[in-house]
Amino acid sequence: MSSRGGAVDDSTPQGGTKGGWTWDEKPKGGKVGLMQFHVSPIKSVNLCRLPTLVSSFLSSHPTLDLLVLPEVWNSPYATSAFPSHAEPCGSPFDGSVPDSSTSPSSHLLRSLAMEHSIHIVGGSIPEMGPGGEVYNTCLVYSPDGTLVAKHRKVHLFDISVPGGVTFRESDTLTKGDNLLTTFQHPSLGNVGVGICYDLRFPELFLLHASSSTGGRKGLDLFVLPGAFNLTTGPKHWSLLQRARAVDAQCYVVSSSPARSTDEIAEENGRLTEGKGYPAYTAWGHSMGVDPWGTVVGEAGTGEENVVVEVDLGVVEGFKESVPTGEQKRTDLYTVERKG
Repeated sequence: MSSRGGAVDDSTPQGGTKGGWTWDEKPKGGKVGLMQFHVSPIKSVNLCRLPTLVSSFLSSHPTLDLLVLPEVWNSPYATSAFPSHAEPCGSPFDGSVPDSSTSPSSHLLRSLAMEHSIHIVGGSIPEMGPGGEVYNTCLVYSPDGTLVAKHRKVHLFDISVPGGVTFRESDTLTKGDNLLTTFQHPSLGNVGVGICYDLRFPELFLLHASSSTGGRKGLDLFVLPGAFNLTTGPKHWSLLQRARAVDAQCYVVSSSPARSTDEIAEENGRLTEGKGYPAYTAWGHSMGVDPWGTVVGEAGTGEENVVVEVDLGVVEGFKESVPTGEQKRTDLYTVERKG
């Protein structure tokens, strides 16, 4: 398997990139692998199973350039579970190596990136902050084991739909403030990172679209680990990804946990009996969308891997054909980043 590495950038305020990045040659695109699998309520089970899932996927698709995991892949998706499953995470480019005993999830992600020589967007995991605060955090590791980006979920999932779903991440999670988290990939260009509910805020994507790194305007690809549910999923999961791809004029890819079957839900309930974790059923349908808003790859509801081919010629062609980035009426309105 060839190396798919590349240094990345971390000097933008609040971002996950570091100044001075340039490409040796113009990036043209590549293949992104989206993993969709069942999440056990037992953290150690998820940690033990992930290496086999990754190895199997890469064995069947050895030319992947980027691997994406689902949101909260190591824990029950329950606010009451996040603190007990949280672990410390490092900071981009700080040179630290995660400890396998205190930070087993990030240690595993780093090891897998190095073992398979591939960039891994590690879905998200509950992170324990230095002051005891808990974040929903995405870690991105490069093939040399460097933590090249870290995104703490900016917009927390607090909703109440009558007859549908009620969930309040803010009961135990703290909002992140890394608004424009990006990293640079040698073949995939400028890559932005968000988590699930961040998808509902077009301002985030418009700010990304107006940014510039390494001589490339805006984003080429936006990666989103997510876990929409059976209420919001059928109505908005595909719709929002297609809209954001058009807004940001880039590819958007997402990885979701697989949807629990009745049998799995029953077993999970037995394993967590007495812990008070409410059941949460993910929508599934991990997918890829091109800048025109066309779905170019989509999973079903069960365990499934999806390969999305990213063609940066399509990104450049769309930006030239529909040059909204150059047509903003800044005399009438602006979208500005604060802080």
